Amino acid sequence: MTAETIYALSSGRGRSGVAVIRLSGPAAWAIAGAMIGRTPVHRRVMRCDLTDPESGELLDNSLCLGFQGPGSFTGEDVVEFHVHGGLAVIAGVMGVLGRQAALRMAEPGEFTRRAFENGRMDLTGAEAIGDLIDAETDAQRRQALRQGGGALARLCEEWRDRLMAALAHWEAALDFSDEELPEDLERATHLAVMALRKEITSHLSDDGVGERLRDGLRLVIIGPPNAGKSSLLNALAARDVAIVADTVGTTRDVLEVHLDLGGYPVIVADTAGLRESEEAVEREGIRRARQRAIEADMRLAVFEATEWPAAWPAFSELLTGNCIIAVNKIDLKAPPLKCGPDGVAVHGVSARTGAGMGGLLKAIGDAAAASLQAGAMPVITRARHREALSACADALAAFEARADRLDHPEIAGEDLRISVRALARITGRVDVEDLLDVIFRDFCIGK
Repeated sequence: MTAETIYALSSGRGRSGVAVIRLSGPAAWAIAGAMIGRTPVHRRVMRCDLTDPESGELLDNSLCLGFQGPGSFTGEDVVEFHVHGGLAVIAGVMGVLGRQAALRMAEPGEFTRRAFENGRMDLTGAEAIGDLIDAETDAQRRQALRQGGGALARLCEEWRDRLMAALAHWEAALDFSDEELPEDLERATHLAVMALRKEITSHLSDDGVGERLRDGLRLVIIGPPNAGKSSLLNALAARDVAIVADTVGTTRDVLEVHLDLGGYPVIVADTAGLRESEEAVEREGIRRARQRAIEADMRLAVFEATEWPAAWPAFSELLTGNCIIAVNKIDLKAPPLKCGPDGVAVHGVSARTGAGMGGLLKAIGDAAAASLQAGAMPVITRARHREALSACADALAAFEARADRLDHPEIAGEDLRISVRALARITGRVDVEDLLDVIFRDFCIGK
């Protein structure tokens, strides 16, 4: 248990109805008892007068909640003061806590770090807390809750258990060949590793759904100048985000806005109109627009109704894949074609009047949902998860190659150990004693 006791404002900063101030560590209960005049009770809400233990000054009429370790969020003794969220009240209580010699201010994320260090959660659970706090859409919230519920951790622990068993069996076959072991143990271990590597490789082939859902789907608006791209962005955002003018080349750089479309996070980028230009700044903007369009998860191609479909061929190379076509300014002219290349639906809209915008928003939301729809398997939500799983799969592939050649079995065993360590980095849990436990449980060496 950590010797230091920490404290911090755990609710949002600023004026609020209720503010939560948390203490964690061995001195938490003693300090709380001095401030409320009695000892906190485990998992019980107490209404109390919160006072300065030195001067006796009343700070607030508050609630006090006590949690004895290890049955607390951090695994230590924890006390929470639920005080009125006025700035003066918060400052007064924090000032008194800051004068206590046994206390220090918590560092960012330190409560969650202590929870991890004390075995109250794994690294994926800690990350899920941050994702839940940062969630801006329903889909992000649901993903964070699944992660916090241990979906990915349980899968990784299951894989790790299978790897530990494979490693134990491989080491037993090498070191205890004179014992009564199952026949063809090396072959059975080889087959088990092959099956596991296929599972992990399949999990890695998820098109980055978890990361994209966490960070937001990238949608780039493209089209010729003066098609109404910036006006359409303003209509999508329901506010004036981009400058709108009749002058060709008004949009020079990429402008982004984060939107919630159908419960999914979408980062919409307005780009320069695509055309041939001799002006250096505009030409750079056009280059950036093309590059962003190529890298985007989705493209929204915008054309002016009076120019549709004549303007289509010049953009044919970008009207592929996950692309939506919007023909703007239908208040001036109805689009003569209802379908674009490869049967892509054309949505007639008017950014000025709002006509057709509901259908366009639904189409974008449906496309985002289809692109970010996770399968039955727990999703990878961070680059570090993917890197660790890739390292694990690479080590297993190396093991298979050595096992196929019957080459250096002791090095093959090291490949398995590397895979175990890589997998353990996801949850932050690794214990070398597990290997011995498996060996002695399965084979009763020395009976």
